[in-house]
Amino acid sequence: MASQEPSITLYTTQTPNGIKISITLEELGIPYKVQKIDISKNTQKEPWFLAINPNGRIPALTDTFTDGKPINLFESGSIMQYLVKRYDRDYKISYPEGTREWYEMNNWLFFQNAGLGPMQGQANHFTRYAPEHIEYGVNRYQNETRRLYGVLDKHLESTNFAYLTGEKCTIADIAHWGWVASAGWAGIDIDEFPALKAWEDRMAARPGVEKGRHVPDPHKVKELLKDKAKMEQHAADAKKWVQAGMKADAQKSSTSD
Repeated sequence: MASQEPSITLYTTQTPNGIKISITLEELGIPYKVQKIDISKNTQKEPWFLAINPNGRIPALTDTFTDGKPINLFESGSIMQYLVKRYDRDYKISYPEGTREWYEMNNWLFFQNAGLGPMQGQANHFTRYAPEHIEYGVNRYQNETRRLYGVLDKHLESTNFAYLTGEKCTIADIAHWGWVASAGWAGIDIDEFPALKAWEDRMAARPGVEKGRHVPDPHKVKELLKDKAKMEQHAADAKKWVQAGMKADAQKSSTSD
């Protein structure tokens, strides 16, 4: 049945949330097209994209559903759950729905989506993008991110698991990897968390992670963090469009009230 075959387009850019989906697709070994979204030009705010994701954020994904009609997916965790439920028939990176392991996988998936991602994202903002240095904001979000890293580190150390739910990499691991790989951008020293650092390296050695992390552009955060001048320039450039985007959103909000 033709409608059962993947007809996937991934709308993404080089961010920790974006590479979650390209890594998932590579780990599953299913074909997909990529459309790069230039968030510095607010492409994600254009009407055609908002028709796919009303929230105007990446990643987003379209596919042909089982009824033969297009389906729009947004929010990285939702996209990941869709992909494994629909296409991971051999449970390469998931477990059968309803099993103990399936629930444990979702514990950690939601831990990332509701906890680590938002907190580290705010740490990134106050550390790199805020118009002024606000010590309280930097400390608040860096400390919370460190606490969450500590939860992951203690879990991996105490269980002696290779991955978050055992000896198999799942979407829970994939969801975390891009964020942990860019810990330094948020001002977090990954070496403080040896079990988590070992997990990060174990993940990086996976062919699916290696291929998927370079979509749609090369994944260069590690190299960037080693070059202070390039890092500061990248942060300065990003700060400009982050602030411009926030201003534009605020103006739209005030005119729609």
